[in-house]
Amino acid sequence: MPDFKPPKDAYTLILEAIDLGVYKPGDRLVESELADRFGVSRTPIREALQRLETQSLLTRDGRSLIVASLDHNQLAELYAVRAELEGFAARLAARHATDEEVRLLRTMVEEDRKLIDDPKALSRANRRFHKQIHLASHNRYLVQQLDLVHRSMALLATTSLSFEGRGTQTIDEHSAIVEAIAAQDGQGAYEALKTHISTAFLTRLRQDADSADRYSL
Repeated sequence: MPDFKPPKDAYTLILEAIDLGVYKPGDRLVESELADRFGVSRTPIREALQRLETQSLLTRDGRSLIVASLDHNQLAELYAVRAELEGFAARLAARHATDEEVRLLRTMVEEDRKLIDDPKALSRANRRFHKQIHLASHNRYLVQQLDLVHRSMALLATTSLSFEGRGTQTIDEHSAIVEAIAAQDGQGAYEALKTHISTAFLTRLRQDADSADRYSL
């Protein structure tokens, strides 16, 4: 018997559309268009938009709501917080992860190696991998805070995994994180995950610099 999956609410549908790049930073969101796209009434759409605005994922442009964008300082702040919180999650996972959770993480790393040449698919797999580490921390309050951080990550229009060589590097970094967790090396897991996030941030900065150079030409 297949697992029952409840229908997604308007908030989740819009957030996923932003995360998948259907709506990019600067795009205007219109209640009637969203209601037609997702097949729901305008009332839950309106409530979802208000919630997303409260979370700073949407911003006002006159009377319109648009998908927010992150400037350089906001991006640096987001990655700094992410690195600390995710590093802490890895440290806790090294203490509390079950044998089954460690096996799952190892399986995810090996399966994700097949996606190295598909940045979009690898990006989705990357999110699942990080979410599994959050859950392996067995700290519900930390998971809640990391969910907030990762919602803001949806505002990034591109993935650093599209940068040449980054896919292979990412999988190797994931493997190092998992092995530290498996060895119950809290400090090693913390440092491995922080380094992983810092490298991703540096890669994104290089991507932005390359894009600026192309635009200036």
